[in-house]
Amino acid sequence: MAFVTFLIPCFVIGTDIVFSCQNTDDFVGASSPGDIVIGGLFAVHSEMLRPEEYPIKPVIQNCAGFEIQIFLQTLAMIHAIETINNSTLLSGVTLGYEIYDTCAEVTKAMASALRFLSKFNSSEGAVEFKCNYSDYIPRIKAVVGASYSEVSMAVSRLLALQLIPQVSPVSSAEILSDKIRFPSFFRTIPSDFHQTRAMAHLICESGWNWIGVIATDDDNGRLALESFGVQAMANNVCIAFKEMLPAYLSDNTFHTKVDHAIEKIVKETRVNVIVVFMRQFHVLKLFKKAIERNVNKIWIASDNWSSAVKISTIPNIRQLGTIVGFGFKSGDISTFQDFLRNLHEKPTDNNKFLDEYITLLSVCAHLEYYDFQMCISNQSQDDLLQNVEKKYQIWRDDFLNANIEPGFIHSTALAVYAIAHAIKGQCKDRNCKDPSAFTPWELLEELKKVTVIDDDKEIKFDPNGDLSTGYDVLLWKEIDGHMEITTMAEYDPEKGDFIFENEEKKKEFLDLKKVQSTCSQHCRPGQMKKVTESPHTCCYECVYCPENHYSNQTDMDYCYRCSNKTYWAPINSTTCYRKTIHFLAWSDWFAVFLLLLSAFGVVLVLSISVIFTKNLNTPVVKASGGLTVCYIILFSHFLIFLSTIFFIDEPTEFKCKTRQALFGISFALCISCILIKSLKILLAFSFDPKLQNFLKCVYKPVPTVVTCTGIQVTICTFWLIFRTPFVKQNFSIPRAILLECNEGSIVAFGIMLGYIAALAFICFIFAFKGRKLPENYNEAKFITFGMLIYFIAWIVFIPVYATTFGKYLPAVEIIVVLISNYGILCCTFLPKCYIIIYKQETNTKSAFLKMIYTYSSKSAGSVAVSQISLDSKSSSSRATISDSCKSERNSVNGNCHFQVPGQRLIKGKVLPKNSARTMARKRLSSI
Repeated sequence: MAFVTFLIPCFVIGTDIVFSCQNTDDFVGASSPGDIVIGGLFAVHSEMLRPEEYPIKPVIQNCAGFEIQIFLQTLAMIHAIETINNSTLLSGVTLGYEIYDTCAEVTKAMASALRFLSKFNSSEGAVEFKCNYSDYIPRIKAVVGASYSEVSMAVSRLLALQLIPQVSPVSSAEILSDKIRFPSFFRTIPSDFHQTRAMAHLICESGWNWIGVIATDDDNGRLALESFGVQAMANNVCIAFKEMLPAYLSDNTFHTKVDHAIEKIVKETRVNVIVVFMRQFHVLKLFKKAIERNVNKIWIASDNWSSAVKISTIPNIRQLGTIVGFGFKSGDISTFQDFLRNLHEKPTDNNKFLDEYITLLSVCAHLEYYDFQMCISNQSQDDLLQNVEKKYQIWRDDFLNANIEPGFIHSTALAVYAIAHAIKGQCKDRNCKDPSAFTPWELLEELKKVTVIDDDKEIKFDPNGDLSTGYDVLLWKEIDGHMEITTMAEYDPEKGDFIFENEEKKKEFLDLKKVQSTCSQHCRPGQMKKVTESPHTCCYECVYCPENHYSNQTDMDYCYRCSNKTYWAPINSTTCYRKTIHFLAWSDWFAVFLLLLSAFGVVLVLSISVIFTKNLNTPVVKASGGLTVCYIILFSHFLIFLSTIFFIDEPTEFKCKTRQALFGISFALCISCILIKSLKILLAFSFDPKLQNFLKCVYKPVPTVVTCTGIQVTICTFWLIFRTPFVKQNFSIPRAILLECNEGSIVAFGIMLGYIAALAFICFIFAFKGRKLPENYNEAKFITFGMLIYFIAWIVFIPVYATTFGKYLPAVEIIVVLISNYGILCCTFLPKCYIIIYKQETNTKSAFLKMIYTYSSKSAGSVAVSQISLDSKSSSSRATISDSCKSERNSVNGNCHFQVPGQRLIKGKVLPKNSARTMARKRLSSI
């Protein structure tokens, strides 16, 4: 297969400089031979030195800003490899390493990656271009790194050409989980997705919703900001401002933008929480400026700097406020600490980083701790070249151990062990002392299945190539005058929640809530947010929940509506209350009053019954239709009074069905009996032959009563079957439920009342015709009055019932029932009772005969006069009759017949006195 060879050049700055690049091997920062070589990419320096202007030649510059923390990561990788080589894990196969400094620059990292891709044992560092790299053996089998996500993205795309496994202990950008774009990338830390979610969860739990964010303007910073923005929105957290700082310290605008960011923080007085996604050297510059401006906030640290000792030892760091961060979980690093204590005994020939560190110790030895640390970080490689003559051996045992960030050390060791276990899997049936025993892409497939034991737990890469080991929530606390980084809690990515070791740690977490960082004041329970013209949802006004709505938590976006119509809530309510059930209860004073009236009516009915029973054989009782008819009428009155009970207290299905049917049938029975009485009276005292014949045909007491009452029973039966009344809950009253009986069909209800009215009207007509009965026995007149009372009561009832609302609506119907019932009862029976009790002398047979005789005599005279008027045709005869009538003499002139006392004149004939008495007896017996 044809191929093209690329040479990896090494551009030099000067031939006499220690750190200059004479050949490709000079490009390596630390190396050690082995059967299988692992590459390493670490940003041991924080920046690359740049010329005044943009470079015009492709020259790789020297670097500045020695990073102790990342230097420790290179040592952690070396220590892990040496530990594996001294163990039985790989059974005699040794691991080698080549570690390169990326200087936090993608360009320099790409040059290192090209070195990794060069063919094994190629003296010129050539990279072959091939269509198929399946059998290609590169210089290294796997890569540990890089230190920053932006660099890892670029390197991973290049390594993916040969599917060389890349395991990063630090790069956390969420996009690196995409196996389509980064198929050979793995990491021993969680994705930024979990970190940003944890941050948003912490902010939300602390009651903050108005925060600021500062990030570096690179791929890692932008992606972290984007991920955090999504998580913040999901937790109702608003970002008041976002500030992006240049990714490179060499950028001329860096300090200007730092000043602008600090000015923004100072200006936004309501923002008391700042989230920072930046590299350590960026945070260092930002905090120094913030201390100068006396900024005091809560700072949320990303995993890049949350455990940075270099930052925690800044003078007056306590003035910045509270720092809470998320760091990678750590493990046992005691063996690594021992390794550091013996590091000064290690040769520096194959480790330029260690050699540079020793040189820095010599240059900065005269300074105190913090200044010593800053001295190391601020020295460039060019500065060290000028001081190389002054180099002398000084070692500070405590410095490296004091700067350990356990999470980074642990994740670096995990990366090496993961690769070692994958190599072990490949070397089961192969001779791995031969570098060509397997290819990187075969190791990649083995790496996907690797299980590593960490703190007695088995962990493995998920399908995205991540290890979800969780986070330690770190709190910076001042202890004995020094800022200490303590673990406050753990964050479990799977559960999405914080785990506290003890109550003291939980109290520290709860103390964070004392700081307010909100755009608006918290809305109390009973209120809800009303969004203002601000584009941020966190800026709002608090308004009261309307009626029938409530909120039971702070900062509710909306008020809950009461779950159903049986509950209500006043304005500004925190809960719903059960509505009061309203109905006409037994204990209501008005109900008691109506019940007393009904009870009095029942007593009255019983009293009349007793009176009539005791005077069974008296003419008054007999004239009332006899005891049977009276009892039926009184029983119907009793049922009507009894029906009022069903209008009171809580309505039930039984009460709703019973009350109207009982009232309607009872009233129909009562009116039917009274109608029969009216017919009987009219029949007894009528002198019109035609009317008498008609009344004799109609007067059928039992069939009439049964028929009239049966019609009402039929109406009520159809009503109860097809449109039965039922209990209805009326919700029209805001804070109460009105329990009432719905009549089911207004039409049926109207037919029932209309039928009673029709019977009453017929009864009224017949009673009206008999209104001129004897003075002491004018029952028809009282029946007429009773029917009039009934009509007046029910005519008034209709508009009152239609306009009355509330629990007293049944009382309206009770009143009209009582009025009509009392009216008919009193008009029918009280006059008779009065005669029975107070005028006993008139309640005898002889007295009744005399009264009827007198009435019959007067009625006969009236009829005679009427006959005279019809028979006398001439005016002279009428004059004679008139004069004769006026003279009141006993004579017969022409065709005129005169009534004389003791006689009755029927059809022109004068009856004798004893005949009038006979007719009176007949009248009496007929009634």
